[in-house]
Amino acid sequence: MKNIALAKKIIAVVGAGAMMASMAACGSTNSSSDGKVTLKFAAFEGGYGVQMYKDVVKEYEKLNPNVTIKLQTSKKIADEITPGMKAGNYPDIIELGQGTESGLTETMLKDKAVENVTDVLDMKVPGESKTVREKLVDGIIGLYTNPYGDDNTYLMPMYYSPSGLVYNQKLLKDNGWEVPTTWDEFFKLGDEAKAKGISLFTYPTSGYFDAFFNALLADIGGTDFYNDVMTYKKDVWKSKDAKEALTLVQKLVTKYLNPDTVGYANGQDFTKNQQSVLDGKSLFMPNGTWIVNEMKDAPRTDGFEWGFAPVPTTKEGGTRYINTTIEAVWIPSKAKNKEEAKKFMAFLYSDKAADIFNKTGAVQPIKGMTDKVDSSMKVFYDAYNQENVKAVAGSFSTTASVEGKNIKDDLYTAVDSVASGKKNLSDWQNALNETSNALNAASGN
Repeated sequence: MKNIALAKKIIAVVGAGAMMASMAACGSTNSSSDGKVTLKFAAFEGGYGVQMYKDVVKEYEKLNPNVTIKLQTSKKIADEITPGMKAGNYPDIIELGQGTESGLTETMLKDKAVENVTDVLDMKVPGESKTVREKLVDGIIGLYTNPYGDDNTYLMPMYYSPSGLVYNQKLLKDNGWEVPTTWDEFFKLGDEAKAKGISLFTYPTSGYFDAFFNALLADIGGTDFYNDVMTYKKDVWKSKDAKEALTLVQKLVTKYLNPDTVGYANGQDFTKNQQSVLDGKSLFMPNGTWIVNEMKDAPRTDGFEWGFAPVPTTKEGGTRYINTTIEAVWIPSKAKNKEEAKKFMAFLYSDKAADIFNKTGAVQPIKGMTDKVDSSMKVFYDAYNQENVKAVAGSFSTTASVEGKNIKDDLYTAVDSVASGKKNLSDWQNALNETSNALNAASGN
């Protein structure tokens, strides 16, 4: 895939989701009179693992002998660094995207507690001749990285990856099935699979519906409707387009879902839902490139081959969308070594660092990087080049908190209740509209 082509396909990158609660923290950093600096780097441990960060830190310390980087990684990094930040001790640099359970990045943005890093774009990458801006793919700096709608960058795009429907190519081939492009074809395949004891669909946790809904909303209502939802236009969830999206998902999770899904859709057991695709018990699940590394040691059916598809379209010959997930690296405004942190941030876009990240499947938005991805990953990025396929990116815009209202809970977490029959379509739609309208009022629209 050509990176520039991808960038041109991204139709909307809006700001972060609102109202996610946690504050976060880490121990203080320090510099000494002899010029030696200790930076504290806190990074989210996702599906790509921890070793890549250790290797990048080692390379930077080789290049800068006066700098020592104390690395802290965890799957619960926001929770672990909370006490220090509340005490006024901040990491110098944090790798944590928007949309996580903690909502730390959204909270820091809302509180204007993230450092402006626009100048990093024009810094030369340490050890290289090009600037960070020259290395980044065109179009990646936008409303996601500039969350206040101006020319100032606060979140540097660390990795980008397509999120859509993951499946086993061999299972479809063995049964003579084609990848469905429309919802009618999708449900028809579900009926055929059900007759063979295979479920059409599963999901790791309800949170994975963020990417799914982004693509679905863009397909049903186009760019304007998608942006209206993400910016809380008044009564947007009462619209015909919104009801169509919710109705499709309700049908999917009540009639075609693997029956074990909801019981495993939590932080401890979610890999069991992913495993059902590897075992041939479910056909499709919403997921992204990180799944390859995350499940690399898991057993699977003979000849298993990763497959990836956009979310189906509601219209014959319509545009199918792939959600593009962007992870971010940023600097707290109250960090003690912000200038040194910026230098390290620039190094994260070096060829050396990018190659280390790429080995685990963490693809950075650097020109030419998708040409280097492993063959098991290439199928994900190649999907952008399919006919009538576009990318969509973003999340709910940042706004003031409204007590008791959480749009992500009402849209994504609610899927578990819809799937189990505890919440009907009307209640789902009404709760969403009420929360969205409350956030609309809070944002002053």
